[in-house]
Amino acid sequence: MAIAGAAVLGASSLLRNTPAFADDDAALSQAVEELRKAILSADKAKLTALAAEQLSYGHSDARVQNKAEFIDGVVNRKPTVKSLDFPELKISVAGDAGVARHLFVQQSELDGKTTDIKLGTLEVWQKQDGAWKLLARQGFKLG
Repeated sequence: MAIAGAAVLGASSLLRNTPAFADDDAALSQAVEELRKAILSADKAKLTALAAEQLSYGHSDARVQNKAEFIDGVVNRKPTVKSLDFPELKISVAGDAGVARHLFVQQSELDGKTTDIKLGTLEVWQKQDGAWKLLARQGFKLG
């Protein structure tokens, strides 16, 4: 039984290294980068294109927004976002589902006061009509 399990794990590792999986990983990484740029620039059209209709967007303070609320919050935010980075990106794809984990590092300014934010983020993406869409996101405070 152990040998059969090892064979299955070995085969799945070989499959992960095929070009199709590499393409999915690269496409999902690109979607995460497009999301970062769209949040930074408050690009309503791009945010609309990247977010699934069923979006559940969770913040580290326990607020949860749907797609319309998320986009409105980004587009109409009061602070000026000076920088936004998603370092330590880790991608995992399984069929039409993908998971992205990364840090959310932002510097913003409001009324002359600078605020630095560093959170952890877990995102669930789904391939819909050939394109990666953000289905769920949860930010969390780092311990």
